[in-house]
Amino acid sequence: MDKGTVVRTVALAIAWINVVLANYDLQPIPVLQEEVIAYGITFIVSIWTWFKNNYITFKGRRQKEVLERTNLTK
Repeated sequence: MDKGTVVRTVALAIAWINVVLANYDLQPIPVLQEEVIAYGITFIVSIWTWFKNNYITFKGRRQKEVLERTNLTK
């Protein structure tokens, strides 16, 4: 996995953990104080990770290999 995939995955996990904690009236991660902000950030991070090609699946890893072999990656 590349660095971008790891960063997006960690950001998504933190956002969803925070939402779950807020829903169960537990102390959320202190970075996100307001519940509305937490939901907004979770939504944004979810969309961000959904649209990015993370190359996590077998098919995605094969696609990345083809792109790298043909010098079509960034």
